[in-house]
This record gives sequence, C-alpha cells and structure tokens, in this order.
Amino acid sequence: MGRFEDIQTNELLEAAKLDLKQRGELAELAFMRKAANFGFAIAKPWGGSERYDVIVRFGKIFWRVQVKSVLGPLPSRNSFRVRTSSAHHRGYSDEDIDFLVAYIFAKDVWYVFPVEVIENRESICLRPDSEKCRFIQYREAWGLMKPNPAVGIGTVSIAEPPETAAAI
Repeated sequence: MGRFEDIQTNELLEAAKLDLKQRGELAELAFMRKAANFGFAIAKPWGGSERYDVIVRFGKIFWRVQVKSVLGPLPSRNSFRVRTSSAHHRGYSDEDIDFLVAYIFAKDVWYVFPVEVIENRESICLRPDSEKCRFIQYREAWGLMKPNPAVGIGTVSIAEPPETAAAI
C-alpha cells in the first residue's frame, strides 16, 4: 500500500470512531475544503435551523447545499446507501436546497446532485466502482454548480481542481 492509501485508511478508521453528528460535521468540513479547491466561495450559516448546511458561491451565483455522507457499504453488497431526507424523514425540495452533495468516506468519492434528482426520495444507493451505476453522471460533478452562460447555469462538468482541469 502506498502513502496515500495508508493515510486514507487511517482517516477512515478514525472517522469510524466518530458518532453520526461528528461524522456529518467532518463531511461538511471535507466538502468546504473540496469546494474551495474548485474556486467556490464558502459560507456556513449560523445555527442549525436551515435545511442546508453550506452556501457556495461561484461568481454571482449562490447555491444552498445539503451535505450527506456514508461510511461504508451496505452489508454483503457493494453499494452505499445515502439518505436523501432529513433526520425526521422529511425530503428535500427546491424550497429547501439547490444541491445535495454526498460523500462516501470509504472511497473518498463525491456525488453532486441537483435537488430535482433527489426530491421525493428517502435514500439512493450508489456504486462508485460501477460504470453502470445510474447516478454515475453525478460522480465528482462539481461543474454542475458552476455557471456556463453559453449553455445555461450549471451545465459544465469537471472532475479535477482548476489548477489541473482543462479550461472551461
């Protein structure tokens, strides 16, 4: 195993020791770091009364983002179930959020879902190792939050930070 894999394994082991609230907070921090790498400005709302966790800005566009995470796969399966509703099983709508971003700790993989994709769902199952996963187009789809005036808002897809991604 290489140094990166060792670090990732150690971080996963430490995350497994956290309770759900702490792990959620860790996922939010990881999201803010990743989003900042892509050039987004980040704001964290005061308190916990909003249905979104983070506000991101790119240019003059602001998005309300709900961050969800999952530690490991379902027992005896290779899929990861991400809850797409609140702790009270209330689903999200475009009145609440603009994007739901899901982090899979075990794979260090992000999914960026426009709210329309997850509305009226309790959860979704993701298979990051499968090209046949029906949500593959949302894997690392950070560009959905970046405006593209020529095509419409949020239609550009990138998978690497700006310093390594091709010019948009």
